[in-house]
Amino acid sequence: MRTALSIAGSDSSGGAGIQADIKTMAMNGVYAMSAVTALTAQNTTGVSDILEVEPRFLQKQIDAVFTDIFPDAVKIGMVSSVGLVEVIAERLTFYKAGNVVVDPVMVATSGSRLMRTDAVDALIEKLLPLATLVTPNISEAEVLSGVGIKGKRDMEKAAGLIGGAYGCAVLVKGGHDINDANDFLYMDGECRWFEGKRIDNPNTHGTGCTLSSAIAANLAKGFDLTESVARAKEYVSGALADMLDLGKGCGPMNHAFDLAGRFGG
Repeated sequence: MRTALSIAGSDSSGGAGIQADIKTMAMNGVYAMSAVTALTAQNTTGVSDILEVEPRFLQKQIDAVFTDIFPDAVKIGMVSSVGLVEVIAERLTFYKAGNVVVDPVMVATSGSRLMRTDAVDALIEKLLPLATLVTPNISEAEVLSGVGIKGKRDMEKAAGLIGGAYGCAVLVKGGHDINDANDFLYMDGECRWFEGKRIDNPNTHGTGCTLSSAIAANLAKGFDLTESVARAKEYVSGALADMLDLGKGCGPMNHAFDLAGRFGG
C-alpha cells in the first residue's frame, strides 16, 4: 500500500485539517499519517482558539514518520508560524521528500485568520521551492502573486507568476466567486483548465484540504499531476454532491460518500 503524510492543523469538528486529510487519503486508497502543527477549537461556525505545537515537537513527529514509514507523498496544510515552516522545510529537504503538495491555508472557510504575516513570507521563501504543487484559492493566489484576480485571465497570470518564481506547479482554484469551480493548472509552462461541476451546496467546509489531500494521495499512487488533479476534483465533487448537512454554519462534505461494503453501512 502507498502512503501519504499530512502536516497540518487539527480540526475538532472533523471537516477540515488533519481529520479531513486522513479521511480523504484513506478513501483514495493510501495509508494516511499525520504530523500535527496546531490544535484548533473549531466547528462549522468558526475557530475559537488555536494551540500551536512547538517546532521541536513537530520535528519529532516528522522524524517518527520518515524514519519508519517513508511517505510516498506529503501534503502541507495549516502552518501558522515561522518556526514551524522552517522545521518542515528543513526536514523535507533532509529526507528528500517527493510529491509535496502545499495548500497555503491562510484563512478558514469561516473567515478566521490561520496564518501570521511573517509565516506567509516564510512559506513563500522556504516551502514553495520544495513543492511539487501549490494549491491556492483566489485570495491566497493574490497574496502569493501580487496580482488582483477578477477573472480567468487573472488566474492564468497569477499561476504563471507563482510557478515561474518558485519552480513549482500551481493549481489556482476558481470557486463560485470567479467561475463554476473551474481550476487552472500551470505546470512547467504548460497550462490546463479543469472544468468543475456547479453543485448548489452551501456546506463547503474543508474543500481545500480535501482537494489537496486527494491530489497527494493520487500522486502517491503513481498518477501524474494532471490525472491526480482530475481524480481529486471528481472526488471532491462526489463528496459535495452527497449533500451532507451537519452543524449550524458552513458544514463539512461527506468524505465517505463512496464507502461501500459490510462495514460501510
